[in-house]
Amino acid sequence: MSAEASEPAAAAAPALEAAKPAGLEPGAAACGLKPLTPNSKYVKLNVGGSLHYTTLRTLTGQDTMLKAMFSGRVEVLTDAGGWVLIDRSGRHFGTILNYLRDGSVPLPESTRELGELLGEARYYLVQGLIEDCQLALQQKRENLSPLCLIPTVTSPREEQQLLASTSKPVVKLLHNRSNNKYSYTSTSDDNLLKNIELFDKLALRFHGRLLFLKDVLGDEICCWSFYGQGRKIAEVCCTSIVYATEKKQTKVEFPEARIFEETLNILIYETPRGPDPALLEATGGAAGGGGAGRGEDEENREHRVRRIHVRRHITHDERPHGQQIVFKD
Repeated sequence: MSAEASEPAAAAAPALEAAKPAGLEPGAAACGLKPLTPNSKYVKLNVGGSLHYTTLRTLTGQDTMLKAMFSGRVEVLTDAGGWVLIDRSGRHFGTILNYLRDGSVPLPESTRELGELLGEARYYLVQGLIEDCQLALQQKRENLSPLCLIPTVTSPREEQQLLASTSKPVVKLLHNRSNNKYSYTSTSDDNLLKNIELFDKLALRFHGRLLFLKDVLGDEICCWSFYGQGRKIAEVCCTSIVYATEKKQTKVEFPEARIFEETLNILIYETPRGPDPALLEATGGAAGGGGAGRGEDEENREHRVRRIHVRRHITHDERPHGQQIVFKD
């Protein structure tokens, strides 16, 4: 080609370059071509099938791997449509871009998603986001969710909803010291604390198998209730009225053995596990025998558990020659 023919083509080249719309060559900077307006030059990114639009200013604003890619230090790949291809999952790439734009982003609540975002931040060498994710993960490890939660009943309606919504047997402790009309005996306060401590110990031991409820609004002073399959199976009332020097007093008892027995009995009503032979034997149920005998024993056991309702009122006979104690069930 002659020099005369090449001169018009060389003169037309700058005009053609200036006429190209912005964004058609996202890899221009990587190929050594300087865009006319670097701060507003848009780039099309295809990250694992997730499509993103951003500017060269965002990608090169911080010292990251993306800055190396779009400043010519690292070769980039583009497809026929001008999309820059990045062989990486695009799930968290939007969060990466938002951090590069704003310097901070809301982090995911899930520990798994936080770990995924941390991996992406490490890949793209976004140091600030790496530190934020590591700090959030450390805080989550230090602030573990409690394994043993004990709901406190606020109303009878809420209690019914809790009983209906769980498939676990339920143990409820009602304790309300202000319900007393009389003075307490000398051991009552200590026994009330023992009931509360036993409730806490049982909750720690059986929280995975039983639902424990606490009620501080009921009409009793100290009363245990045991529920299985949505109905009350047994109740252990730990208060009684006694006469001392012609004066009524309220006595709080601590029937530890009975409470522990009823807790074991209620485990029979676990729906997924079914009756445990060893548990039945330990609590007085039948673990063996023939078919007919076993059915009769199970019926008797169900009848016995159903009728357990300990509520004792103790009085002294006020006759002049009598100090006999009368138990009323």
